Formats: sequence, structure tokens, C-alpha cells
Amino acid sequence: MVRIAYDPIYAHPLPEGHRFPMLKYELIPEQLLYEGSISEDNLFYPTEVEEKYILLAHDEEYWNKLKNQSLSYHEIRRIGFPLSEQLVKRELIITQGSIDCAKYALENGCALNIAGGTHHAGSNWGEGFCLLNDQAVAAHYLLHHHLANRIAIIDLDVHQGNGTAQIFEHHPSVYTLSIHGANNFPYRKEKSSKDIDLPDHTNDEQYLLILKEELSYIQYEVKPDFIFYQSGVDVLSTDKLGKISLSKNACKQRDQMVLGFAKTFNIPISVSMGGGYSEDIKHIVDAHCNTFRTALMYF
Repeated sequence: MVRIAYDPIYAHPLPEGHRFPMLKYELIPEQLLYEGSISEDNLFYPTEVEEKYILLAHDEEYWNKLKNQSLSYHEIRRIGFPLSEQLVKRELIITQGSIDCAKYALENGCALNIAGGTHHAGSNWGEGFCLLNDQAVAAHYLLHHHLANRIAIIDLDVHQGNGTAQIFEHHPSVYTLSIHGANNFPYRKEKSSKDIDLPDHTNDEQYLLILKEELSYIQYEVKPDFIFYQSGVDVLSTDKLGKISLSKNACKQRDQMVLGFAKTFNIPISVSMGGGYSEDIKHIVDAHCNTFRTALMYF
């Protein structure tokens, strides 16, 4: 059974101007349950991650400031959210959800977190609405417990996974791939194992060809025994921030390629949703739901 991490706190209300992006965290599970793609048995409700696992990926000084809500004005501004105890708790639950998804993926082949993909958080900073890096913490968890030896993080959000890149820049056991818009946030990029900077208006054919080549490289050169997939849908042509021109069908093909790759080569895969900022919430929710539908089809 494909397990899916969810908690109502994922849709934690925020001040005006930040609420719209959070709607998807309510609507995705509602849609999947309504259409019968999943049942309540697929869902699990994570607890808060333990501090010792946070510190595998994040500096203790940064974590203590976040925990005690003593970040500076500039550090909070870089995150983009007003800091609160509830917001930190939300991040702790999301991060544990990705650890749990990794463990479920080892058992069942695939698991998905309805939230997560907080790839802008580096070892000692939060940024771009990301406080902790859920996939980086989960990858460190697997390595720490000798549950994986060679991990690939495939980040297909439209924004570079700069925090993930920085955390693993000198870590030989983790290969980080980021395929992202060249002219998009963050404007100061970090160094992933492989960065592909896409020009504005990259179309379906161009994008899928690049992804095919990169998956072939991962198959023959990286040879991972675990995959984390950041499946942001801000690559859609309808996205107001993305600048890339993928159709919804190409976004679905992208998911089929990554999830099908993991299935074909019997590599456990854990998926986090990442971003999505189309004007019409239906475009965001349906594209994310396609990721779940694809996973359910393969696993």
C-alpha cells in the first residue's frame, strides 16, 4: 500500500497574502478521497521530528534560534513568513512525515508527503517559506541508520533546491539534481551535484528530453539505492511565478518518468510536493493529484 503523510496543520492559516498557497494542503487529500483514488487507510499522521535528527542536517545554533523564536528580523524576512510556535510545529511534523515516508518507501516502494519539499532551507538558514529541509533531514536519517548507502535527490521544482545543494555539497553519498528556471528565485544559486538552468518558456519537449537524459545518467553513473523526489508543480505554464511553459500533461509525464524509473529499477522513492502558484487553485490541485495518481498506478 502507498502511504501518504498528512496532518491538518499542513494547512495552518497564515496572515493575509499567504493563505491561498496553503489551500492545496486541504484540497489534495479531499480530492483524492472523493474520487476514490485513496482511502483513509492510505493516510498516516506524523508526529514531530526529534531534535537529534534535525541536527543531522541543520546547525545547532540555527535550530536553537528557530526553536526559541529568536531569529533576527533579517533571518525572519528571508524566510518570508511571520514566525510563530504553530509554524515551527508545522515544520517539525512535515519533516517527520518525510522521514516516515522514507521508511514506508523502503517497505512498499513508494510513499508521499502531501507537504514538504522545503528545499530552500540550508544548514544554517531558512528561506523562501522553508524553515527546515525535510528531504535533507530524511536523507541524513537513512544514512545515519544505514538504511541507504547512495541517495539521489531529484528536485524538479521550478526553483533551485539551493538549501539541499548547500547541505550536501561535500557529501559523497548524496547526489543532488536540480532542474530549475535560470531566471528565478533564488537568484544566488548554490552548487548541486548537477544543476540544469532552464531558459524562460522551456516547453514540454525540451523539458522531458532533458529529464530523460538525466535519469539515464542517474541509472548508469549514480546508481542510487534510494530516491527523494521534489515534485513541485510550479513548472506549469499557468504558474504566476514559474516562467517555465509546461502543460499539465507534460507535468504528469514528468511524474511518470521519475516514478516509473524508480519502479523499473526497484529503487525506493519518497515524494514531497514542493511549490505551485497558479492563479486557479484547480490547476495546482489537479497537477499535484496527478503525482499521487501516478504513484498509485506504479506502486
